[in-house]
Amino acid sequence: MSLDEDKGFKAIKIFEGKARIGEVLSTFQKLVLRPEDLSSPVSFQMALTRIMDSLMKSIEEGPKKKYVAEVQFEDSMGNKIVLAVDLGEKPPLFSKKEVKARIIIELFEEENEGES
Repeated sequence: MSLDEDKGFKAIKIFEGKARIGEVLSTFQKLVLRPEDLSSPVSFQMALTRIMDSLMKSIEEGPKKKYVAEVQFEDSMGNKIVLAVDLGEKPPLFSKKEVKARIIIELFEEENEGES
């Protein structure tokens, strides 16, 4: 934790984790499978329909690959956190598919101009 004279109090926490580099079709980027999609046969069929619609859209538009990093780390309370980082359309220059990740969280309050 540190005190910045111009901006007030802020807290910084650094987490270490790992990242897996891979490819996704850009049309699948917004496709999300939620736990409730697996709660019944009907909800699973609806999820499959969403997947098929997204697949058909990618076929119509032509496949566009994007590179992403699936970053995994544990928070301060031991919960597993997974997030994705878009690395663009060109292959990243990493020599391995699994790399280390450093996640920096900065907590701060924004100063309102009208407050004293």
